Amino acid sequence: MSVPISSKEYEANEAASVEVATYMHSVGQAARKAASTLRRCDTGTKNAALLAMAEQLDQARQTVLAANARDMQRGRENGLDAALLDRLVLDDTRIDAMLEGLRQVTALPDPVGEIDGLQSRPSGIQVGKMRVPLGVIGIIYESRPNVTMEAASLCLKSGNACILRGGSEACDSNAAIGACIQAGLVDAGLAESSVQVVATTDRAAVGELISMPEFVDVIIPRGGKSLIERVSRDARVPVIKHLDGVCHVYIDATADKAKAMAIAVNAKTHRYGTCNTMETLLLDASIADDMLPALAAAYADHHVELRGCERTRAILPDVGVATEDDWHAEYLAPILAVKVVDGIDAAMVHIERYGSHHTDAIVTDHYGLARRFMAEVDSSSVIVNASTRFADGFEYGLGAEIGISTDKLHARGPVGLQGLTTQKYVVFGDGQVRQ
Repeated sequence: MSVPISSKEYEANEAASVEVATYMHSVGQAARKAASTLRRCDTGTKNAALLAMAEQLDQARQTVLAANARDMQRGRENGLDAALLDRLVLDDTRIDAMLEGLRQVTALPDPVGEIDGLQSRPSGIQVGKMRVPLGVIGIIYESRPNVTMEAASLCLKSGNACILRGGSEACDSNAAIGACIQAGLVDAGLAESSVQVVATTDRAAVGELISMPEFVDVIIPRGGKSLIERVSRDARVPVIKHLDGVCHVYIDATADKAKAMAIAVNAKTHRYGTCNTMETLLLDASIADDMLPALAAAYADHHVELRGCERTRAILPDVGVATEDDWHAEYLAPILAVKVVDGIDAAMVHIERYGSHHTDAIVTDHYGLARRFMAEVDSSSVIVNASTRFADGFEYGLGAEIGISTDKLHARGPVGLQGLTTQKYVVFGDGQVRQ
């Protein structure tokens, strides 16, 4: 039974809501103004800002680590699970990766202003498409403070202003990284409002951010399924998203055993809390007797719990029973569902039914089957003879990624610079008039 609140509490809540709305509108207005400046910003200035951001982050390394330590302590006290704590933690290696991401983005070609498909028409005009920024991008994310720098770098290089709303569990880390970003922007002569980290942890800020089409052109949510479902349901701004990362590896009968073992173990155990981690392993029935015991031993070394179908459990009787829910599960934990299938067709039927169209891989030495898998599996990344963990903007050469999209419109897969731009038609003439 809900407890009615007093009139004073109601008035206090209303006042807080108005305060958040006012703050978010001011953030949106500043971002819109900055976007108009960034639209005409040259590549050299954007690159100078990125390098300045890297220098500021490197100099503030200890400050950022201290802020992250406060977030980690608070997270442990609040009972954050292991997967979330893994996403939250920063160390020198992860800061170095952020710095490398900034350098890679700096080195990437600037897509803004590129003109594609220029054609001469019978009238004498020339028609093409020019790549331009989206404008203002709102990013809503949980746990991972490195997203703050990745998102800022990609938005800036693609000529977009951005509003970053991280999770409350990473508030100190995000604020410290945000300070480095804004210092770098100032060093390069750009407005601090080009990249804004939302200063309030009030959840009402998310509702405001996704409801400001006059200030925000696209929303990119990164986080748990409940967050993304909420944003997709309530947003008045277009959304680029993926809901689940139910990724599969299918080991075909022709697969090289050593390669298959290495890929299957890496895809699951490299990191548990990422959306490109394998959650279901599919094996061809003709190799199951040979490979399953060796795979089970390898997973046991990593303390991975296996849940298998009846045919899997006939070979590995100690394995737990996989239920219907397991085939749908994105565990983000050391748990793996295992199924024995009758060839590639059965594997692809399973992937189509239970997959999330994120990332799926095949291990095979049969060229024809590899081509079939690539053509017929409807996922944003389809991988042959490599781990699903490569489905990542950094690994794809994008420098960093702002997220992964399983949508089919505008952007699909890891979203890098081109995914943060759109195209407009441009026409060149020499006095032509239409007859």
